[in-house]
Amino acid sequence: MKRIILAALAVLLAINLQAQHNKDVSGSKDFPLVSRFDGSIIQWYQHKNFDRYFLLSLKDNKLDRYEIDGEITRIQYASQKDRTVFEIFKSYESALKNHGFKILLELDKTNCGVNLSEQLYIGEFNGLNALNDKKSLKPDYREGEFAYLAAKKKIDGKDIYIVAYITNNDYPLITFDAIEVKPLENALVSVNDLETNINDDGRMSIHHIFFDTGKSIIKPESKEVLNIIAEYLKTHLDNKYFIVGHTDNVGDFNANMVLSLARAKAVVGYLVANYGINSEQLKACGDGPTAPLTSNATDKGREKNRRVEIVAQ
Repeated sequence: MKRIILAALAVLLAINLQAQHNKDVSGSKDFPLVSRFDGSIIQWYQHKNFDRYFLLSLKDNKLDRYEIDGEITRIQYASQKDRTVFEIFKSYESALKNHGFKILLELDKTNCGVNLSEQLYIGEFNGLNALNDKKSLKPDYREGEFAYLAAKKKIDGKDIYIVAYITNNDYPLITFDAIEVKPLENALVSVNDLETNINDDGRMSIHHIFFDTGKSIIKPESKEVLNIIAEYLKTHLDNKYFIVGHTDNVGDFNANMVLSLARAKAVVGYLVANYGINSEQLKACGDGPTAPLTSNATDKGREKNRRVEIVAQ
């Protein structure tokens, strides 16, 4: 009897998987510059207006990574069972070359001695590349066939990166990433931005709370973004948040740690005193220069790293 039940369950699972492959998930679409592999179906889709992305590289024959920032689209396609990882990989390679993309890196089992699924999604290289969403598809972490392809092209003065990572579980799974490099827009965050980023990533960086150098007194031009933060907090009264101060790496480390905490406390105090936010809803923390968004080697990078973050508790 158990064998009959297990066999029936297997048939139902196969029917369910087949049904999932019949149409794209709601709200998804192909990236305009690169068409999908023939016969593939979109099973998961995500778009972010601005975030960081970690691109793999080889340094001294070892895997390394570097960060690029911009507009990110991630599409996960399921292909047909009779298609191979190598066939899909060569198709993307050919299409990208024919459209003027420069191939930056190609990895497979012949030149990469690690399980990329494990490294990209649960290991040291994942960064924000990790697939944390409950609806996303996790490639098989067992050693198996895989291929990784990264390419780049400049279009209208803007760098476009394409990353295709193909694995073979019960069927070929294609994780397709498109990164359109662009600077952080100066527009203020909105309540919807806070909602989306905290739901997706558990945090939101705020770059429009201003302080004089080395001080923790909030400047008047910060009021507009503090209004938005207060509005968000008042619609999420049952949730608690860390307010985390960050600095660049200029100056003494201990002084920066003290300063980042003082600035976070100033933000908490301002929200409580001016908007009636419950002090129990917020906790101030200071990370100093220990969690940069990007390199501190340039003025632009240091400016980006000086920020306040709202983090879900």
